[in-house]
Amino acid sequence: MADRSQLHLVVGGKYHDFNFARLELLKLLAEHDDANVTTASSYADIEHLTPGGGLVTYTCDVQPSEAQVTALGNFLSAGGRWFALHGTNSAIRWLDGRPDCPDVNPALTDMLGSQFRAHPPIHAFDVHVVDRAHDLTKGLRDFRVEDELYLSTDRPGNRPLLVTQFGGDAKPFTQDSWPHAERLVMYLRTYGKGEVLYLTLGHCRGKYDLQPMIEETTIQRCSWQSPLFYEIVRRGLRWALGKPAL
Repeated sequence: MADRSQLHLVVGGKYHDFNFARLELLKLLAEHDDANVTTASSYADIEHLTPGGGLVTYTCDVQPSEAQVTALGNFLSAGGRWFALHGTNSAIRWLDGRPDCPDVNPALTDMLGSQFRAHPPIHAFDVHVVDRAHDLTKGLRDFRVEDELYLSTDRPGNRPLLVTQFGGDAKPFTQDSWPHAERLVMYLRTYGKGEVLYLTLGHCRGKYDLQPMIEETTIQRCSWQSPLFYEIVRRGLRWALGKPAL
């Protein structure tokens, strides 16, 4: 089997319905009968990574160890493709009862190209296609979606594909005031011979995912209710498998 059909899926962390996200991603990967997919809930099993293979992550507040960061860097440098979704770039700590999101792993941030800082309350916002030449976005139209709008610190060198605009409050996060500016929603980043594709959309939460802070909460599906979101994720998975996105 060709290296490009090897893919490792990491889904896990905090504050999200990871069972839902894992199932939806696996259903989309099941459309590829030539893909050999392995799964994990952390970076502990990254020995599955092959130099020409793919990595897909949907996590929140999951940080690789120093050795695992080195392995991820080697994977990308050798030509790997990493499709990172939603909270992969997050590290959440609590400061005086408020979520605080420091850059605890700069080497990982350099790889991913961004580090999550905050988001305003879930709301509907417009997403604009700014690179219509790439197969990942070719033929897509601008769209409106209800989701968490990620506010991140971005590294230089990211190639924007999808963007939105935001300025305002992001309470209760410690970094709660943001100037009006363009915010990345999806971008590509080169790292060595490899690439990272980052998509910030895709929040989901189940009834009990905020325990013990909150006993029960409202089920949230956000972009997972949008057929266009599924099309974007399908293209990202094809890209991670080393196939044409279209």
